[in-house]
Amino acid sequence: MVIPVHDANPARRVPWVTYALIVANVVVFLRTPGVAGSLTGDTGLAQLCRLESFLDQWAAVPRELIHDRMSRLVPTGQVGVGPSGPGCVVAPPDYDKSPPLSVLTAMFLHGGWAHLIGNMLFLWVFGDNVEDRLGKARYLLFYGLCGYAATYGFALADPDSPTPLIGASGAVAGVLGAYLVLYPRARVWALVPFLILLPLRLPAWSVLGLWFVLQAVFSYGAGVSGAGTVAYLAHVVGFAVGMLCAWPLRRGTPPPPDPPRPLWGPQARPGPTWPGRPRRPGQGW
Repeated sequence: MVIPVHDANPARRVPWVTYALIVANVVVFLRTPGVAGSLTGDTGLAQLCRLESFLDQWAAVPRELIHDRMSRLVPTGQVGVGPSGPGCVVAPPDYDKSPPLSVLTAMFLHGGWAHLIGNMLFLWVFGDNVEDRLGKARYLLFYGLCGYAATYGFALADPDSPTPLIGASGAVAGVLGAYLVLYPRARVWALVPFLILLPLRLPAWSVLGLWFVLQAVFSYGAGVSGAGTVAYLAHVVGFAVGMLCAWPLRRGTPPPPDPPRPLWGPQARPGPTWPGRPRRPGQGW
């Protein structure tokens, strides 16, 4: 899978909403119980129980979303000893939880550094242009809509799942879908794994198209083992919703600027003009 690092498509205005979303995600992640363990490798049972309790309270649970009610038993964050050995204690919840509102809070939670950095990198590279095209208020609503659509789409496919859903992936996927519709020919610098990570400048349609195809394949269970730990179907739904929302705006969207001249080759710089010999357009050294 290619890793985008920069696009040659400057925005006209400062993308304050995109910056604010990135900061909010990082701050919430740093305040999530268990983050220190995910960085240092220290993941004891007590830490895992606290994290499980936190996520169950603030994450979106498909079973709760579909039935619009909380679970009867939830992790308390305490460690207990049962017939099968030590484990996390469960009990009736001592808090109120709104399943629809949990979709919003879940969009700012992440399960680890790789999860957070991956989402924020894609949002950093592609979010500024989508925000520039939609406007700040409409962009923020669009971001939330894609996140909600992705979460509920996944919940409808697995309505009895008790596993919490977390992450900004669904909303970010919507941003990617909108970017593909609005700027398919924009050039994106990406790291392509080929023995080593090669930096290449590729059209956005190839980078984002490949990303979407991989998510669609993985959502059907094909690919690496353990793919079930990632809600690939939510990515697919968010991407499709982003494309649909951006489709009416594609005709009025100005094209990205032409890529800069290459550093070498006949188009790198104009060649010299010899006496009595006119220079042909595009002639190099």
